[in-house]
Amino acid sequence: MASFHEEEALGKAYDHRLMVRLLAYVRPYWLLVGAALLCILISAGLAAIQPFLTKVAIDRYILQHNPGGLRWIGLLFLAVLTVGFVLQFAQTVMTQWMGQRIMYDIRVEIFSHLQRLQLKFFDKNPVGRLMTRVTTDVDALNELFASGLVTVFGDLLTLLAIMVVILELNWRLALLTFTVVPLIIMTTTVFRRKARQSYRDVRAAVARISAFLQEHVSGMSVIQLFNREHRSFQQFDEINERHRKANYDSILAYAVFYPVVEILGSTAVALIIWYGGHEVLKNILTMGTLVAFIQYSQRFFRPIQDLSEKYNILQAAMASSERIFKLLDTPVTIASPKEPGIAGEIRGEIEFQHAWFSYSDSATPTDEEWVLKDISFKVKPGESVAIVGHTGAGKTTLMSLLQRFYDLNRGAILLDGLDIRNLDLGDLRCQYGVVLQDVFIFSGTVESNIRLGTEWIDEEQIQNAAVDVNLYDFIRELPNGFKEEVRERGHTLSVGQKQLMAFARALAHDPKILILDEATSSVDTETELKIREALARLMRGRTSIIIAHRLSTIQNCDRIIVMHKGQVREIGNHQELLARRGIYYRLYQLQYRDQEDRVPPATALPNPAYEGNIP
Repeated sequence: MASFHEEEALGKAYDHRLMVRLLAYVRPYWLLVGAALLCILISAGLAAIQPFLTKVAIDRYILQHNPGGLRWIGLLFLAVLTVGFVLQFAQTVMTQWMGQRIMYDIRVEIFSHLQRLQLKFFDKNPVGRLMTRVTTDVDALNELFASGLVTVFGDLLTLLAIMVVILELNWRLALLTFTVVPLIIMTTTVFRRKARQSYRDVRAAVARISAFLQEHVSGMSVIQLFNREHRSFQQFDEINERHRKANYDSILAYAVFYPVVEILGSTAVALIIWYGGHEVLKNILTMGTLVAFIQYSQRFFRPIQDLSEKYNILQAAMASSERIFKLLDTPVTIASPKEPGIAGEIRGEIEFQHAWFSYSDSATPTDEEWVLKDISFKVKPGESVAIVGHTGAGKTTLMSLLQRFYDLNRGAILLDGLDIRNLDLGDLRCQYGVVLQDVFIFSGTVESNIRLGTEWIDEEQIQNAAVDVNLYDFIRELPNGFKEEVRERGHTLSVGQKQLMAFARALAHDPKILILDEATSSVDTETELKIREALARLMRGRTSIIIAHRLSTIQNCDRIIVMHKGQVREIGNHQELLARRGIYYRLYQLQYRDQEDRVPPATALPNPAYEGNIP
């Protein structure tokens, strides 16, 4: 079975549909392509002239003992070389610049598309594979545009020019030169097959190494904690050995191919010397023509070798473009409507209406696949509502749906009476301030991690937010204050500090709706007290939805929604739910067994909308 991190199998070595799509990226730079092709055309002609000048120098001046003309031939030869150098330089600069611009365009398109894809896509695709699309695969396309697509015309034009010239000089020697071409074609065909398989093996090995490194570097603390360094090293050594072996096979294929082509080319030269030498001795062929033929034959086989290399570039580009276009063709299923309803200044009323959801791609999920089943409740503007339940009850899924990271299978979610699917995504999500259990800290400064690029948030607002969430004293003690650099994922910060920074981030953006998902589950008691104080300020005047395992943090909420196995089973405030002695009562007892004597007597409170506690 293929690994989750394996690269897809390669498609065709050449696919016309893919090439048409790739050429679309060249269209904005057609003037550059035209100029590069003109340089290549002239360079091919100049390459065909040089051996002919050698022929003229030998036949007209050297053998005729005419030293005067040699100076002009030498100057002309030098001029041809100089012009050829300038043209080659210009062509290389233009094609490389074009390749870099196309790489830039494709990477921008990929990243832009990735930002618009739904979270379900990222649930199924490893980060390493997506990074490969933006880096390695795009680099392979750069090789095609900068070194393959345009320069292949140069090789073909050079071959054509040489064939025309040598047929014009002496068709018998030309045919003799062509006798080794079928052998070169056979050798090239075998090489392409071997190189294709080697390329596939190398790509698979690189994918395995990338996946292994990403996983083990991220989990290095666990590896060291459980003394798995030796085992991890052995695994990496095995994967690295496969990569070495795959590269060795590729090197072997090249090591055989190029010497064989060189030998065949030398064989052609030997035939020319043998046959042409006899023709010279019979005064049928001039010495200059023989020398020119030897030079032409050497130049004739060089583009053939280059074309074989271009084939490998083409193959790599086809494989990479297939993977890139597969990513770009992934439909954006969650997007703003063409004519979105205007969110504007909202009140913060939230309503779930008979919501059903499954992470399955099936059109008809099984009963076990439903994560949420017929969820209905309403949160009033400015109300604080807690959602509790066992792990896997669907609490976090509710919040993901509210932020429209996923769409419901059935039912609707309303914000101020409007279906969130009819609202602009940007307008919708800017209404939320979210604090998660696992806070993500970006590389940058403390200030940039609070602002997150929002231009209208000034330094005073950032400082006020830090004060309100009890983070200001910590930041003030840093050497550079708010300008202090934080490392990737905030490794230099404690869990509590990162959590407080997330609160400051949410407060600075002044959201209308606050979502707290296990925001205090990973902090110590002292930090939790600071967070509770921050919460009081943060929730003031806002609709607040709190997901928490620690029931101590939600006892003052206006209402508590109890979920179990994807369904809403109880709704009420803290005292009402304890009095019902249902699911919430049992959750409370699990955390506060020593406080059972404080629980009020079991007085059943009617709740006709949500009846049927779990027995």
